[in-house]
Amino acid sequence: MAEAKQVVTPLTDDVVRSLKCGDMVNVSGVIYTGRDAAHKIMVEMIEKGEQLPVDFQGQVVYYAGPTPAKPGRVIGSCGPTTSGRMDAYSPAMMEQGLKGMIGKGPRSKEVVDAMVKNNVVYFAAIGGAAALIADSVKECEVVAFDDLGPEAIRRLRVENYPCIVAIDSEGNNLYEQGVEQYKIAE
Repeated sequence: MAEAKQVVTPLTDDVVRSLKCGDMVNVSGVIYTGRDAAHKIMVEMIEKGEQLPVDFQGQVVYYAGPTPAKPGRVIGSCGPTTSGRMDAYSPAMMEQGLKGMIGKGPRSKEVVDAMVKNNVVYFAAIGGAAALIADSVKECEVVAFDDLGPEAIRRLRVENYPCIVAIDSEGNNLYEQGVEQYKIAE
């Protein structure tokens, strides 16, 4: 198995272009959580010309709604949410400078097209490993929409957060290539 690439946020265009479909990566630095409720509010803010609560230029958003932290812990379980729930909002967020997304599951053609246009990468997180993933989180603070509870936007500082490049900035898609690899020739 190939050694994981080390990726530090915020992401630059060169780093995004260097990441290829299937690459194992360890992400370190700041990432932001956000799910569909927060994304809906932010897209409405964009449409009204309002400033977003976070400057997403070069940033990574993690589709997660962490559980409350147990005593002595930084965060509770924080596994990935199904990314397709954010597909309606993702192109608008990419237009705001978002460079990376972390979640689980395939993305729509519109999202992949927007990724290619805006030089963005999509990382797949490991579903079912929420408690293990939480060990990568070293700091956590709510930065917007506290009233949304677990769906509030949080600023996380992570170290060696493990994921896979599921869709690269050229549109190469592990969800499609993986299926093709195992199709039986007719």
